[in-house]
Amino acid sequence: MAVLTKRSENYPQWYQDVISNADMAENSVSPGCMVIKPWGYGIWERIQREMDDRFRATGHENCYFPMFIPISFFQKEADHVEGFAKEMAVVTHSRLAQNEDGKLEPASKLEEPLIVRPTSEAIISDCFAKWVKSYRDLPVLVNQWANVVRWEMRPRLFLRTREFLWQEGHTVHASYKEAEEEAKKMLEVYREVAEDVLAMPVILGKKPEYDKFPGAVDTYCLEPMMQDGRALQAGTSHFLGQNFAKAADIKFQNDKGELEYAYTTSWGVSTRLIGGLIMSHADDEGMQVPPRVAPYQIVVIPLIKKEEDREVVSAYASSLVKELALKTAFGEKIRVKLDIRNKAPQDKSWEWIRKGAPLVLEIGRRDADGKNVMVKVRHLINTDGFKQIIPQEEFLAKAGALLEQAQKSLFDRAKERLEKYTRTDIRTPEEFQAYFANGNVFLQEGSDKNVAFVRGKWSGDENSDELLKQMKLTIRCIPFDQSGTEGVCLLTGKKATMDVIYARSY
Repeated sequence: MAVLTKRSENYPQWYQDVISNADMAENSVSPGCMVIKPWGYGIWERIQREMDDRFRATGHENCYFPMFIPISFFQKEADHVEGFAKEMAVVTHSRLAQNEDGKLEPASKLEEPLIVRPTSEAIISDCFAKWVKSYRDLPVLVNQWANVVRWEMRPRLFLRTREFLWQEGHTVHASYKEAEEEAKKMLEVYREVAEDVLAMPVILGKKPEYDKFPGAVDTYCLEPMMQDGRALQAGTSHFLGQNFAKAADIKFQNDKGELEYAYTTSWGVSTRLIGGLIMSHADDEGMQVPPRVAPYQIVVIPLIKKEEDREVVSAYASSLVKELALKTAFGEKIRVKLDIRNKAPQDKSWEWIRKGAPLVLEIGRRDADGKNVMVKVRHLINTDGFKQIIPQEEFLAKAGALLEQAQKSLFDRAKERLEKYTRTDIRTPEEFQAYFANGNVFLQEGSDKNVAFVRGKWSGDENSDELLKQMKLTIRCIPFDQSGTEGVCLLTGKKATMDVIYARSY
C-alpha cells in the first residue's frame, strides 16, 4: 500500500494520496473527469439518501430534465449566461463521418447549438411556464439528481471536475416572501446534513452582491473550514425573485383573476461534499468516514493463521456479522461487511483503516474461543483507545453507541477547529494584511503560520472584489448572525457595521 504524504509537508499531495489509498476515485482517460469507485460512490449514495429523505419530508418530488439545452434558452437571461459562458460545453454536430484519410470528424451541423447542462434553471423555467397557469398550481416543488458539465481548466478530484454529480432543487411560488423562505429553508436542510450527517460544522450566510448566482436576487451559502484553514463552498440556495420567471414567462392568475409573474428558487449540492468530507476528517493515516455516511460502518475480518482454525473462526465471524446486522445506530440497521477476500488479514485491516471504516473487527481463534471481539476504533488511531478487546455480548450491546460516539467525536474536532481558527480580534487593514501575508498550511497547534478565517467588518465597497483578488482572498459570506457593532472595514479602512467571513478558498 502506498505511503501517504503528511498533511504538514504537502497538503495538496496528501489530499490526492488519501483518495488513492482509500480507493475512492481516480482520474479518467476523459480529460478533466473522474471515475468514482465503489467506496467513494457508496458515500455519495448515503449523502443522497440523507438529502432525499429530507427533501421528501419538506414536500419536494424528484423528476428529471434533459441535459441538452438549446442555446437560445440561455440567451433569454443575460446575467445567467454571462456567469457560465466560460464553463459551457457546446454540442454543434450530431454525427461523425470518415473523411478521405479514414479519420472520424463531425459531419452534420445542428441548426441550433445545444449546451450540455451546466445548471438547469433555463430549461426548467421553460417547463414551469407550461405547468403554472393559476395560483392553485402553486407551489411547484421539484428536485433532480443528475450530472452537470462545467469546463474546468484546473480539475481536481471531487473538488473541480468537468463532469460531476449533484442535486438541484427548483421551486415556483406565488409570493416574494414564500420563495425567500423556501430558499432559506433548504439552506437549513443542507446545514442539517452537513453538521448532523457529515460531521462538518458550517457558517451560514449570504453571498456578497458581486458573488451571487448569476440572475439571483440573493444567494445563501454554507461554508465549512478545511484542515488547512481554507473555506469550501459546500452548498448554495438561491432566491431568484421574478428574474427567471420574466425571462421564461412564468405567469399565473392570482385569486383576484389578475396575471402576475411567479417567484422561483433553486438550490444544490454536489460530489464536492466528498472533497469537503476528506479535508475535514482525513488524517495522516488516511480517510475517516463519519459513521452516518460510511457505506460499511463495521468491517469484520477473520484472522485464519492455521487451516484447522478456519471453520471455528469463520463460523464465529459469520455469526457476529448476523448479530450486528440486527443492531441499530442513528435509528437504522448497522451496515456491516464480512471481508473474506483471499488477502493477508493485516493488509485487509490497513486497507479498511485507510478507507476510513469507523470500526474494524479482527477475529482470530483466541477471540472465537473466548467469545471476544478485537476492535480497531478508527477515530482513536494513534491513541490507547485504538485497539480494544471487548466481550462479544458487551460489544453487541454497545456497537451502536460506539458508532454514535465516533460521529460526535469527528464533529466536535471539526467544530473546535472552526471556532479556534476563526479570528475575531483583527480590527485594522494593517493587521489584516499582516495576518494573510502567511501562506496557508495544515493548521497546527502553536504555529505562527496558521491562516484561516477572519470574521471582521466590510464596508460593501464596490471595488472590494479587485482588492480581494490582489490578496488572493474571498469574502465567503455575510453571516446571518450579525453583531450590529461599528468598526473599520478590513479592506478599505472605512467605517463599517457589516460582519463578513474573509478566507482563502477552494
